[in-house]
Amino acid sequence: MCGRFELKTKYDSLPKIVKEYSSLGLKNKYETQNLIKPTDPVLVIKNEGNMKTTFMSWGFISPWAKNPFEKSKPRPFNARSETVNKKKLFQGSWRHKRCLIPSSGFFEKGFRIRKKNYATFWLGGIWSRWCSADGSELESFCVLTTEPNKLIKPLHNRMPCVIPNGFEEKWTENFKNADELYELLSFMRGWSPEDWLVEKSNNSSTRQMSLF
Repeated sequence: MCGRFELKTKYDSLPKIVKEYSSLGLKNKYETQNLIKPTDPVLVIKNEGNMKTTFMSWGFISPWAKNPFEKSKPRPFNARSETVNKKKLFQGSWRHKRCLIPSSGFFEKGFRIRKKNYATFWLGGIWSRWCSADGSELESFCVLTTEPNKLIKPLHNRMPCVIPNGFEEKWTENFKNADELYELLSFMRGWSPEDWLVEKSNNSSTRQMSLF
């Protein structure tokens, strides 16, 4: 996990912060998505001095990749939170490019996991910017995962990091030192399952195994 998720939230019901930091025209571009898969364009919140809502490709592209579209090169859609600060591929993004991905539910082995009240929640992620020789740019991201709680453990040995409401700016801001990064660990050590529900999914395309 996480290899499939959804964003079925109507535009007017999206978290206020998504609309507050969006560019003009998002309302006309936005569409609900019943099934989001790796390589799809995804709504993401990033922070480079100012928070911004944008679209990124799901599947982490190395900033030093020669060809981001080379199929033989893996594009991780997940990264383990326990080792994200140690892997060369992810280190820089963990320090300076953390992001939030709004979701209304995620899928695991034919099941949908969502909030009992259908509320939108934040998947925690990291993102990257790849630049070509002619100056064009491509932004991509992956979802951070952690050890499963009792709700997810029967389905998979990993689950996505869910960032609590109210910590959007804290999660995405550019930290200056390791102590500030250490404060984020509590966000990634798992989330309480009490307000969540596992239900059978009718979508036959939701099976996907995490590689990272």
